[in-house]
Amino acid sequence: MSLDPVVGFFILGLVAGLLGSDLKLSSGLYDTLTVYLLIAIGLKGGFELAQTSVTSLILPIVVVVAMSAFTPLVSYQLLHRLGKLSHPDAASISSHYGSVSVVTFAVGASYLIKQDIEYDNYMSVFLVFLEFPAIIIGVLLARGLKLDAGIHRMAREVLTGKAILLLVGALLIGWIWGREGGASLVMFFEGLFKGFLALFLLGMGLMTAARFDDLRRVGPFLAGFGIVMPVISAVGGIAVGWVLGLSQGSTMLLATLYGSASYIAAPAAMRIAIPEANPALSMGASLGVTFPFNVVVGVPLYWEMTRWFYRVMS
Repeated sequence: MSLDPVVGFFILGLVAGLLGSDLKLSSGLYDTLTVYLLIAIGLKGGFELAQTSVTSLILPIVVVVAMSAFTPLVSYQLLHRLGKLSHPDAASISSHYGSVSVVTFAVGASYLIKQDIEYDNYMSVFLVFLEFPAIIIGVLLARGLKLDAGIHRMAREVLTGKAILLLVGALLIGWIWGREGGASLVMFFEGLFKGFLALFLLGMGLMTAARFDDLRRVGPFLAGFGIVMPVISAVGGIAVGWVLGLSQGSTMLLATLYGSASYIAAPAAMRIAIPEANPALSMGASLGVTFPFNVVVGVPLYWEMTRWFYRVMS
């Protein structure tokens, strides 16, 4: 079947949690798996960057980041005007959906590898740059385009948080040493990647099951938003990838990034920048709806959408 077996571990964790099983992953192990995935993805991008002209990536990065701004801007309008959510809640949720999910990206990459579809490893460079612009936009929306001293604390929290720090740090290490210099790390961070990803997704399934009460509170509108908005954003990612001349595999990964929602960097930043926002709404939607949708349905759907788009445009 086309569904990657690592997704099966997410489903296993979800079912176990819903059945009230005593299966659990310790917080220490969960944190270790998170650190591993962030370093592995950053290193892989750095190794590729060492073999790529950095200047050739400047324009694509600018275009990818600039176009990604439409997701939080459109999300905010839908949530505030149609969903009748408050300014703080609409801004906070839009930040989550404008930012990206490292694990969803990893699942997308794993799917392509299983299907023997090539993609450019420097796509993880885009991942790094897409982590924080939406967070800034969300703060601006919540504060009516006015910034105060609190923005400095928020910026520090985001830029020194483990997601950005490990992704950027591992990216630089991979770039400086290259694949040959970092050969001793390849077996651990690439050879064992899918096994660690399977364990992480098992924990994510358990965590998603624990968020089902939050999901009931977000209501049908926000639950629907958590499915429809990622698909709309993914369409934009496909269009951007096609304009930039990316391969179909790379375009699918860009669509996956655009269609994902953050549950690491964005929640930490919103807790500081928009404390009046209700985290149950943002986490209930992003982790309770969008993450499982993307992992089980979205990733293969984005690939089929990419294939169809390239076939029509060729």
